[in-house]
Amino acid sequence: MSRDTTAYRPVADPARWSGISHPTSVVDRDRVLANLRHVRDQADASGVRFRPHVKTHNSTTIAALYREVGVTAITVSSVEMARRFADAGWDDITIAFPVNVRAIEELGRLAAAVHLGLLVDSPEAATALDRIDAPVDLWLDIDVGYGRTGIPWDDPAALGRVLEAADRSGRHRVRGVLTHAGHGYHVSDPEARAALWDEVAERMGAARDALAGPGSSGSLEISVGDTPTGGAVSRFDGVDEIRVGNFVFFDMQQHALGTCTSADLALVIACPVVGIYPGRGEIVVQGGSVHLSRDAAPGPAGVMNHGQLAVMGADGWDLLPVSMAHVRGLSQEHGIIRCVPEVLDQVRLGDLVFIVPAHACLAANQVSEFVYRTEPGAPFRA
Repeated sequence: MSRDTTAYRPVADPARWSGISHPTSVVDRDRVLANLRHVRDQADASGVRFRPHVKTHNSTTIAALYREVGVTAITVSSVEMARRFADAGWDDITIAFPVNVRAIEELGRLAAAVHLGLLVDSPEAATALDRIDAPVDLWLDIDVGYGRTGIPWDDPAALGRVLEAADRSGRHRVRGVLTHAGHGYHVSDPEARAALWDEVAERMGAARDALAGPGSSGSLEISVGDTPTGGAVSRFDGVDEIRVGNFVFFDMQQHALGTCTSADLALVIACPVVGIYPGRGEIVVQGGSVHLSRDAAPGPAGVMNHGQLAVMGADGWDLLPVSMAHVRGLSQEHGIIRCVPEVLDQVRLGDLVFIVPAHACLAANQVSEFVYRTEPGAPFRA
């Protein structure tokens, strides 16, 4: 099992990584499967559907691992992503993004090929779907406090207007209410995140009940999905479907929240060292904002960093304390890593360093060439 380490050392088995010459995503297959099994078991014990969000990696190859733990339904974030995963054999897909009415024709083709779920939060969007002949599941997007998209959970009149428009054609099935409680990413206390889960479930229940007739609330389902609040509870009570996504890799943001341990971190970005500057205590890698994004994670004493170094061993990687090395700055192609002398003394020009990104979803999508740590071979594209 990996652990926080206090010593940097050169990569074990350097020949294993000799084919990497540019930023590449490295995935620990065993950790991915362990993370998947953990949430699947939680979902099974809670009696809820597990529909993980695959945008974290957007890789049909990695999504094949989901099938190994019994996943049959997935969430995506775009029409293009839905098409890619449909072409890879997934036939139960929800696009958890407001319907893009300019893509109605493509949505119609998808609906004819797979069991498709779509998200609406206005009468206009619901009416536009009348142009789709094949039946789809309609989910009403609910805002429970995040303030991004959705119908306010406590506005029954607005909820009713969208439901009426969705019901008008009779062609599509209103499946239920759906939300993403993204404000959970800003709640650092685990007990407060667990309380937020309860609040979200209660608000979603109120929205569902406002839509359903007396005694019929069970006919509408509740779908939620965010890793921070889902990771703060032992059971997914009060909902029918869980759509978490980031949990499959985790990242430094989740680590800072306490949602995961260092042993759960399943993605690092391998970056070549292109400069060493002992006088200022820094190294520079090919791995900038176009690879890691500009997202940051908080560390001890409020140190914000764009990624944290991991030490690659024969049996996995160990997370190096942020006080020893962290990505302190980025430009488009450059990543600037501040290091203590014990790290600088071990690094050579042309070495690979392995960075746990601040936000895995962005980094993995930007560095869309992957290798599995335990399976030598040609990299695969997302």
